[in-house]
Amino acid sequence: MTITMLTTAPSRRWGALGASLLAGLSLTSCGLANQQSTVDEEQTISMIVTESAPFQEPTEIVKDQLEEEGWTLNTTYVTDIVLPNKAVTQGEYDVNFFQHQAFLRQFNQDNGTDVEPLFSVNYAHSGIFSEKYETLDELPEGATVAIPVDTSNNGRALKLLAEGGLIEVDESKEVTALSQQDITANPKDLEFVEIDQQSLGQSLPDVDAGFGFVRLIAEAGYDVEETALILEDDPEVEVPFTVVVAAKPEFRDTEAAQVLQEAYQSEEVQQWYEDYLGGGVVAPKDTITVGDSAQKWEEFTSGEL
Repeated sequence: MTITMLTTAPSRRWGALGASLLAGLSLTSCGLANQQSTVDEEQTISMIVTESAPFQEPTEIVKDQLEEEGWTLNTTYVTDIVLPNKAVTQGEYDVNFFQHQAFLRQFNQDNGTDVEPLFSVNYAHSGIFSEKYETLDELPEGATVAIPVDTSNNGRALKLLAEGGLIEVDESKEVTALSQQDITANPKDLEFVEIDQQSLGQSLPDVDAGFGFVRLIAEAGYDVEETALILEDDPEVEVPFTVVVAAKPEFRDTEAAQVLQEAYQSEEVQQWYEDYLGGGVVAPKDTITVGDSAQKWEEFTSGEL
């Protein structure tokens, strides 16, 4: 398992959250497993969230909205991309907020877990970026290209490179299933370096080009327009890479799920995304709700989309 950093919410929450965050660090199977049936009565929801502005800041807005309605949202912020699904599966947290649908599907397949989307929150654009070159055509023979190590995003990077004409891939493969083994032509003999998705922005100085989420490139201090070689612009890619709040299937039937959806899909939260990094993170065109998430997840996991 990767090393996990646990932090509290932004500074205005330090005092109020300290004790509850420490209490949430134990990842035993007892945790909240026996409390899910009473979550509505207690009006308290526990959430594990990735430590990044597009997740933390909207969650703090949601926390305030729920508080006004008599609900308490207890949050733990982490940098780990394995822990959140395991913690929800073990009942330590009610919900998590850190992943897109393709990552969740792959995680369930690899780990035998059963975590499902409750509703959609955003869609994060991605692209191929470079500090050293201005166009894809300028990349030299044998150029090193950083791509995500996780399976779900690996193909996303390769598809972009194929769209840019640098490689050819097996077009019969879904973007989430593409891997280096599906490259059918690589005329420039590009060398691929697989890197953890959270480190892609920091890796740009060490490679000729690299895949990255627009928000991570901007957060790493780069000008997106100046460093972008190609940006993702494919409607079919949006569905698998829509970011969701997820939980065990039975949580979908709670009032807590509904109030969370209403808060995260509120005008205030969506406006925050529109203002953040010039629209690098946006609301998905195909909104997923608590009411239709079970059907849409079944369609997605069965390949009917």
